[in-house]
Amino acid sequence: MVDRLTSASELTVEEKASLTSGRSFWETEPVDRVGIPSLYLTDGPHGVRKQAQGGDHLGIGDSVPATCFPPAVALGSSWDAELLERVGAALGEEAKAEGVGVLLGPGINIKRSPLCGRNFEYLSEDPIVSGRLGAALVRGLQSQGVGASLKHFAANNQETDRLRVSADVDERPLREIYLRGFQHVVEQTQPWTVMCSYNRINGVYASEDPWLLTSVLRDEWGFEGLVVSDWGAVNDRVSALVAGLDLEMPSSGGVTDAQLVAAVRDGSLAESVLDTAADRVIDLVEKALAGADADATYDAEAHHALAREVAGRSIVLLKNDGVLPLSTAGGRSIAVVGEFARTPRYQGAGSSQIVPTRLDNALDEIRALAGDATVTFAPGYALGDAVADVAALTAEAVAAAAAADDVVVFVGLPGEDESEGFDREHLELPSAQTALLEAVIAANPRVTVVLSNGGVVRVSGWADRVRAIVEGWLLGQAGGGAIADVLFGVVNPSGRLAESIPVRIEDTASYLNFPGEKGHVRYGEGLFVGYRDFDARGAAVSFPFGHGLSYTTFAFGAPTAIPAADGGIRVSVEVTNTGDRDGREVVQVYVSVPASRVQRPVRELKGFANVAVAAGATETVVVDLPASDLAYYDTELGGWSLEGADYVVEVGASSRDLRGSATVTLAGDGRTAPLTVDSTLGEWLEHPVGGPILMAALAQSAEAEGMGAMLADPGLRRMAESIPLIRAAAFPGSPVTREQLDQLVAATNG
Repeated sequence: MVDRLTSASELTVEEKASLTSGRSFWETEPVDRVGIPSLYLTDGPHGVRKQAQGGDHLGIGDSVPATCFPPAVALGSSWDAELLERVGAALGEEAKAEGVGVLLGPGINIKRSPLCGRNFEYLSEDPIVSGRLGAALVRGLQSQGVGASLKHFAANNQETDRLRVSADVDERPLREIYLRGFQHVVEQTQPWTVMCSYNRINGVYASEDPWLLTSVLRDEWGFEGLVVSDWGAVNDRVSALVAGLDLEMPSSGGVTDAQLVAAVRDGSLAESVLDTAADRVIDLVEKALAGADADATYDAEAHHALAREVAGRSIVLLKNDGVLPLSTAGGRSIAVVGEFARTPRYQGAGSSQIVPTRLDNALDEIRALAGDATVTFAPGYALGDAVADVAALTAEAVAAAAAADDVVVFVGLPGEDESEGFDREHLELPSAQTALLEAVIAANPRVTVVLSNGGVVRVSGWADRVRAIVEGWLLGQAGGGAIADVLFGVVNPSGRLAESIPVRIEDTASYLNFPGEKGHVRYGEGLFVGYRDFDARGAAVSFPFGHGLSYTTFAFGAPTAIPAADGGIRVSVEVTNTGDRDGREVVQVYVSVPASRVQRPVRELKGFANVAVAAGATETVVVDLPASDLAYYDTELGGWSLEGADYVVEVGASSRDLRGSATVTLAGDGRTAPLTVDSTLGEWLEHPVGGPILMAALAQSAEAEGMGAMLADPGLRRMAESIPLIRAAAFPGSPVTREQLDQLVAATNG
């Protein structure tokens, strides 16, 4: 244990202000007089990006070598919280060895549009997946005495105009889609820090939004840690401090510290507010000191092996028409085509770039596992600024493909097509690569395509004409070996899509509202993000959310669903491996409420389980769906509501591959929005308390006969249900006076 350093009450105003901003790009300000040291924070989230001495002023230059684990785009496709907790722990070991107190990650923002340039750094289009996996990363990281920084809070779903744009989103989708994952991570793991985003939310900068940083984060969710700005996200330092932002990063050279001091001196800022922020910084420093170890080291080879395991578990086999796994038999020949096989793209561009401890490439790893089969290689296309004779590269690739038994073509997005700082303009692969692919397919139909990309790409132009598709994402420094492991069956693929792959960008729900204009982006699709939209419309997709194949097959038994003690649902299903290989299945549980009183998607993921099943074996899988995840956000109540209703539970292997269903009735929490005189007749009649009270009042009135007859007629009733009660009472001959209306409201809500 570390002794309490001091408290803000022992510091001068100037010292308190200095604590709440950086000393440099990555360090907080120390207070030497009372023995408060500086704290080192550094970028993650998929590796420790500690900048070397003398780096560039933006803090994105060379960094010390560290294990480059698969970025979040790949980790999300593992659907495996236990695996991600191991990654978090390894990141914690490396951060501790480098003297880092807080690693800036994980990022759990929702993939609202596949065009977001930073999607490689986020986990999913679904908040349940993002929340569960984000919590696992935080648990692992903080188990090593290193703090996490949950980011980017909140609604940071694009890079276009990201430092100013206002994400204009209604409260229900904001709560259910964009904040839900953050809420789960905060409530379940208490990350040491939460990082506010650059953007505005409904017109207010996240860095100075008291509703977001205090009312929701602290008062509702019980967050106990420190709120830090994204680097350069503070718009008004005094307003931000009052709103609940404790630490501004990086250093402003003392400029904004002076603003805080001046505000305290002139009385416009209560010193107690500054005290609170300074104490939170001191608490964070104490946590970091308690976890620090000057002698800490890590096993780089063991972490590389973990990176390879994780990458293999994150690969998604989208299609396989019998050509995979590849044969290693003598006499077989394999043509590897595509420069990405030799020169891997293994991480995204921007502030999360890691200098790896080593780097494997798929071509070398394929040759190492090919056994007695022969392997030839043709680059097919050039990367970056390389000057190439396209015709010659294509001719070489076609010749290699024509002479081979199997062809593996590596295509994907170059780094300049997707990065932090700008959004993608389309979903297309580079034209040189698609032209190469067409030529190779014409030469040999036994083509397996391996994709390298941080965001989904359009495959609809060629997917039906190749035999197999391997979604390789960005897989980190050991990704080359992981791809080879999957191609040859050393690893049985078990990754599942954490985001839908659309047929075309025009089919996505956000298409007409992305990235906005004139400083605003309207989240006009509401709740219908990703698969929620595709499934509601029955729209075609290239590959659905949750999809992924294996080298074995799985059968699902009939699921059961029963009410749980917390008001939620316990789901149980038997899963049998009906093939001859051990494998892993991701059991996905979707829920719908057909008679819901509010608009809902046709199905929503509410739980999942990643289960290993030996060949021929059967495993019983239990998935608990907490009541909090089944609730919707009632804007009239200003809170969450669990409806009393029949809940249809569907269990399957993707949102479009549902193997069985069960219906369970939940009592709900009984919460209903208060009725007013402006509530409609329909709302009154449906209300469990107000309906009987209204009907009883009508029954006591001789003049109610006409209204009663109207309500008894189905057609007239439907028309009448849309009339506010106060308007109905104003009609001539109404049996209810305004005074009686007020009494009805008081009796109902009382």
